[in-house]
Amino acid sequence: MLPPRVPEQATNRSRFGTIVIGGGYTGLAAARRIAELCPDDEVLVLEASTIGEGSAGRNSGFIINLPHNTKMGGHTSPVEVARKQIRMYDAGLKWLAQLVRENGIDCKWNPVGKFHAAASEAGVENLHASLAQYREWGVNYEEFDRDALQQKLGTSYYRYGYHSSSNVFVQPAALIRGLADSLPPNVMVAENEAVVSLGEAAPFRVTTSRGEYIADRLILANNGFAKALGILNDRLITIFTYAALTPRLPESELAKLGDSEEWGVIPANRLGTTLRRVQGGRFMVRSAYSYEQEQSPADTLAQLTASYQRRFPNLRSHRFEYVWGGTTALTRNGATYFGELRPGLFASLGCNGAGVLKGTTYGKLLGEMAMGAQSSGLSDALSLEGPTWLPPEPFRRIGVVSSIKYQAARAGLER
Repeated sequence: MLPPRVPEQATNRSRFGTIVIGGGYTGLAAARRIAELCPDDEVLVLEASTIGEGSAGRNSGFIINLPHNTKMGGHTSPVEVARKQIRMYDAGLKWLAQLVRENGIDCKWNPVGKFHAAASEAGVENLHASLAQYREWGVNYEEFDRDALQQKLGTSYYRYGYHSSSNVFVQPAALIRGLADSLPPNVMVAENEAVVSLGEAAPFRVTTSRGEYIADRLILANNGFAKALGILNDRLITIFTYAALTPRLPESELAKLGDSEEWGVIPANRLGTTLRRVQGGRFMVRSAYSYEQEQSPADTLAQLTASYQRRFPNLRSHRFEYVWGGTTALTRNGATYFGELRPGLFASLGCNGAGVLKGTTYGKLLGEMAMGAQSSGLSDALSLEGPTWLPPEPFRRIGVVSSIKYQAARAGLER
């Protein structure tokens, strides 16, 4: 949907203070923060694809600043773990909003919050449990019954839901492009240059598809693709998820999609369907998961179309203009790996499906850690538990695929 991008070409330089592997939200935030802290330090960002074409530009464009997992604190209570994450994400969101504002990044930034909605009795129970957490955390919300939701969303499919202000909508590909194009002058970006191997110790030798570089320190920010470099193979799994976007809808059809220009719905089950009415008159549907490889385009289109039709049977057309898939890295316990893997090698891996804000926040903090800076946010991040062990293949595949099928069956009407 954006104009074609001219990728940044590889540099003739071979020696850098820091090399960042991965040009998504985590990697760009880390590179920016290092450049801010040490303006004389030369930083190289290596991105295997074109900026905005990878997972960072393929998500649904929700920037959610509430925790997804509060059971990562060991002996710390879930409430305290949640409060730590909320502090971190609030600071990260303020920083990201400042970058968007100061650099004039046209990413359709819209802080209108989000809905959570349930179509089944089990889904309603899940939402009530979430609201109990909101009350503990001091988060405001507004509840809606079926009739009120129909007015807001234009569908009677959901029986209950709530709205909270804890979300900003963006055009994700425009955001990640803008962040890359506004990096400080001491950061260089090389696109379409995949890393194929890493040295074991500093100074690190980094071999790519085009050449070789040396750096005093490395930042690993390529999420699930770190496994291809032999990193955290026993902690990370890669999941594909899918979305589709309609053409611009006529005003008569948009009138059937509720009373707001833009809104989004998070499902009451993790394998349910996410919806988003997008600025400019399009509609987005996101659903379905597959393990380690993409499912067929025909299956994807059929699933997404069926989810759309169930919720809005009164629309004249359920045609999509764009259909795509993207990857996310999950861990068994929902925790992100954050810290120093070995001397000079820093990593933030396993975003667990919340990469825009978590990646930005953790990337900024990782940059501080790599340069020896201290902050309360960094202390909070380091206090959280890391990912737990995963069994080897083929047991891992059997377990994950079985879990996806089980959760999909449990999702029922939420799919």
